[in-house]
Amino acid sequence: MNSKISDKDKKDWKDFINSDEGVYNKDLEYSKKRNYQTRSVDLHGYSLDQANKTIQDFIHQAYKDKINKLIVVTGKGLHSKNEQDPYVSKDLGILKHSVPQFIKNDKSLMQIINRIEDAKIEDGGSGAFYIFLKKLK
Repeated sequence: MNSKISDKDKKDWKDFINSDEGVYNKDLEYSKKRNYQTRSVDLHGYSLDQANKTIQDFIHQAYKDKINKLIVVTGKGLHSKNEQDPYVSKDLGILKHSVPQFIKNDKSLMQIINRIEDAKIEDGGSGAFYIFLKKLK
């Protein structure tokens, strides 16, 4: 190992010590990660009206119970019977698209929802989504 420190390295070190710039603290990143209280609901087999009523009740109850992360499993719509209806797209699952739209159009739900995101693959991937709720006041 070379024990000789160059003049440039010494100057860089002195400049760093005298500057306001600090070293990035990785520990702060881990402390910012939230521990979520999670609850999930599976809407496989529900009709559109049943799913909308269930999700509305589910979100309100979770908010009252101080749950802050919801996993909603709608499925991908691969086995739905929408191929019998000529007015419905064969490529789109009914619940997968209509449940998030129902939630976004319901003002009372959106007042308690922080954000809606696609689910990770381990939680259902494209057949599920997350709802992050605001804190109960």
